Amino acid sequence: MSTKRKLRHRDYGDGGLRERAPGTWELVLRTIDSDGRRTRKFYTFKGSAVDARQKLAELQRQAKVGQLPDERMLFGTILDRWEKTLDVSPKTKERYLELVRLYIRPHLGALKVRTITASRLEQFYGDLRDGRGPQNADASKLSPRTIGHIHRLVVQGLGLAERDKAIEASPARHAKRPKIEKTEIEILTEDQVRSVLTKLSGRSVYLLALIGLATGMRRGELLALRWKNVDLAAGSVKVEQSLEQTKAGLRFKAPKTRYGRRTITLPSSATTELRKHRAKQAEQRLALGLGKPADDALVFQRPDGEPLVPNSVTTEWRRLVTTLKLPKVSLHAWRHTHASQLIASGMDVLTISRRLGHGSPSITLDVYSHLFKPTDSAAAAVFESAFGQHLAERNDEPNRSKVET
Repeated sequence: MSTKRKLRHRDYGDGGLRERAPGTWELVLRTIDSDGRRTRKFYTFKGSAVDARQKLAELQRQAKVGQLPDERMLFGTILDRWEKTLDVSPKTKERYLELVRLYIRPHLGALKVRTITASRLEQFYGDLRDGRGPQNADASKLSPRTIGHIHRLVVQGLGLAERDKAIEASPARHAKRPKIEKTEIEILTEDQVRSVLTKLSGRSVYLLALIGLATGMRRGELLALRWKNVDLAAGSVKVEQSLEQTKAGLRFKAPKTRYGRRTITLPSSATTELRKHRAKQAEQRLALGLGKPADDALVFQRPDGEPLVPNSVTTEWRRLVTTLKLPKVSLHAWRHTHASQLIASGMDVLTISRRLGHGSPSITLDVYSHLFKPTDSAAAAVFESAFGQHLAERNDEPNRSKVET
């Protein structure tokens, strides 16, 4: 009776390797821990003998500089590091951390980062879509769009793990996530716009809605607008800031891109309403003993001059939608409606993009592509205008030759 002899590791200095199965190698690294004790770390590698030897050499180099990957490192530890490197606005950070806390940590945080595969990520996204998950996770079904946001955060976390050599390559590159289907954007018709402005007349939201519909400015941009950035003589406003609301409070911030800082021409009717508003605002301040408004005073403000709270403005709009029986659309529909009117007028996409403050015309096309009417017939007319006469004359030459003969 024969016994199968266990193959010993082939030694290479402070490490060794042996083939456990065809193409599967066990690598061992002999090191000294922080307490001065000799330890051995084992790694599994799949590939050729040459590749296994190169991997062992790489591990040896990492051990010498103190960058040896930890086979037991949890994805939660990677997320801790990732959170410390976040360099985004407070509002965005707040949302990122909420998604990590509610979904990513409960599902993936306790897993060893080296055990996370593309298939495991796809299972994770499926669980989110179907409302399945650990007891401490939010069990609500998530939309493909929200899962897409979560996927991007997982990509960042695993990217950090790859950068720090905790894993060889991020499995997120190969994971498929639920397809995001475009939803119809909310747009008010011309008749609905007239109805909305008529019903809002005399209410505090009226001018806010009018300027939003007339300029396409975002909610935060409207609430951060100051009188020093309003040129009533020229009929224009400059977008310089946006008002953001987080759990920590309100803050003014600069636009994300250089195109977010822009000058927007006003319709004359909107300029007229702004003149009336400024005069009324000055009267109210004088009545309250607050004095004349400063040049940097906010256009839309509370009686004491403090900024309006963004979420409160949205809540008030929703209340008015119900009480005044307005079209059931979000406040952001003001911006979409303005964009749709520009597109319907035949304005070029670059001008529209600049007016809306998009970082690139491609963003405008991505959001509003379905509103642009096909112009293929116009393209044919351009060619006909340039070359049609020339081709007609060439086609007529044989006929003239027959007549001459």
